[in-house]
Amino acid sequence: MTRAPGSASALRVRGLAKRYGSLVALGGVDLEVAGGELVGLLGPNGAGKSTLVKIACGLVRPSAGSAEICGLRAGSHEARRSLGYLAELFRFPGWASGDEVLELHQRLAGSRGGQHERHELLELVGLADARDRRVEEMSKGMQQRLGIAQALVGSPPLLLLDEPTSALDPVGRRTVRTLLEELRGRGISVLLNSHLLSEIELVCDRVAILLRGRVVTEGSPAELSKPRGVEIETDEGVRLFEGAGREDVPRLVEELVAAGRKIYEARVLTSTLEDTYLEAVGGQSS
Repeated sequence: MTRAPGSASALRVRGLAKRYGSLVALGGVDLEVAGGELVGLLGPNGAGKSTLVKIACGLVRPSAGSAEICGLRAGSHEARRSLGYLAELFRFPGWASGDEVLELHQRLAGSRGGQHERHELLELVGLADARDRRVEEMSKGMQQRLGIAQALVGSPPLLLLDEPTSALDPVGRRTVRTLLEELRGRGISVLLNSHLLSEIELVCDRVAILLRGRVVTEGSPAELSKPRGVEIETDEGVRLFEGAGREDVPRLVEELVAAGRKIYEARVLTSTLEDTYLEAVGGQSS
């Protein structure tokens, strides 16, 4: 398993399994999120993504294996204080202001950061000017950023985010993506559960694809982009050299020129993360 260089693991699961009677939700998952690393979790519905996150949060007990948060047993009081969580379908009271939402979560988390922490978090997510605005008056993008701010209450080193950009327009997704990159720059680890493969490809250091409770593919977006050959445009048209890679381009061009062809363009073709995902899950719907 590839692991990014850096500090100790923020999340580590080994042989993680969960069964509900005859139903296997997780069938022995190994996964690691290093300090300051942003890992994307992909998979169709029923693949086990939510179960893995619930075990990490301490909401569900595993049937076998182990899950640790910063070296602490998942579900323990200390482990819970070391992570922040944003559910996909979160709801804040519409009448509460952004500042009041964070103050409530400070009390729930036992944070003593007070007004200074709330100001810093609202500044971080770009809501400093909206601290007194009611949630019901905020756009979906603003509420999403407020949700990330509440997950950061108490300065946890690990964030578990479930579909943080699914309901946003392109501008909103870019704003959240920029925020995630800022968090990574601050050394905060993120496990991002999302169906938006393009977002995962743009922002994540590594990607893990789950299918039927097991990790079937894992690696950086670049590692998961498989070569599909070299396409060369000549005066006779476009030719595809299947199986060829970047290192083959000079030889292919030289051979074509020697054969009297004029070369206009050479392109190395690679599969996208979407191609790799569809191949891994066999066309199962998300």
